[in-house]
Amino acid sequence: MPLNMNRDVFITCAVTGSGDTAGKSPHVPRSPKDIAASAIDAAKAGAAIVHCHVRDPETGAPSRLNALYRELTDRIRQADTDVVLNLTAGMGGDLIFGDVEQPLPLKAIGTDMAGATERVSHVAECLPEICTLDCGTMNFSLGDYVMTNTPSMLRAMAKKMTDLGVRPEIEAFDTGHLWFAKQLVEEGLIEDPVLVQLCMGVPWGAPDDLNTYMAMVNNVPANWTYSAFSIGRNAMAYPALAILGGGNVRVGLEDNLYVGKGQLGTNAQLVEKAVQVVEGMGARIIGPDEVRKKLKLTKR
Repeated sequence: MPLNMNRDVFITCAVTGSGDTAGKSPHVPRSPKDIAASAIDAAKAGAAIVHCHVRDPETGAPSRLNALYRELTDRIRQADTDVVLNLTAGMGGDLIFGDVEQPLPLKAIGTDMAGATERVSHVAECLPEICTLDCGTMNFSLGDYVMTNTPSMLRAMAKKMTDLGVRPEIEAFDTGHLWFAKQLVEEGLIEDPVLVQLCMGVPWGAPDDLNTYMAMVNNVPANWTYSAFSIGRNAMAYPALAILGGGNVRVGLEDNLYVGKGQLGTNAQLVEKAVQVVEGMGARIIGPDEVRKKLKLTKR
């Protein structure tokens, strides 16, 4: 296939995530105040979009409390630095099974299942410009955790997001997720312009090798906008790969804790390194205003 490098690139910073990283690096923010501050630092470094989860400020455990999202949203919007706000809507579909002989009952610790209205309640309250939609079910990372997003749940959540005027960002962890995303668009539940995040290297979804990455890219319609990232050791190589394939860039402490070998980094440092890669390849970094125009976002 011909080279289709993206020359006008936006960077998303995934600020904190919901993984067990809070105890692995002092730079992973926990409180809404610290998450907002880290997000703004990332924006100053060149990120046009910040993708945010919230955590329990005391324990660092993932949370979906609306009050935490409200505080985070207010702090980002009150800052002097402009940035596009992208809130996760991926929580509330977590199943942790028992052992192989007795998978039921589900384990109480870790299992968190909520209805569509509850899963997007913080989106309805905070009205970010973008929110994520994990577009499928998969065995996710360690243990017996299953990320659960049924077709009916995804249809309901997509409709609620669209009705709120919030742009869904489709999180695709495998080619089948892109297949169903096309179905949501065909049914009119997600409107143009369609935004996709290719999530590579997350066990047990799409591995981050070149052939699988190109299979994902080739399943993204030409008129859609996409970004790509990989977790772990390949995270800082993926900005180059993403823009060579015609996409945009995501980095951040949700995906990778290190800015170099053995060197724990901040969100701002990860963004700065991504900026160097993008500009070193002859592409241009675009800011939040251009992203809003490109994706037809509603700034609030």
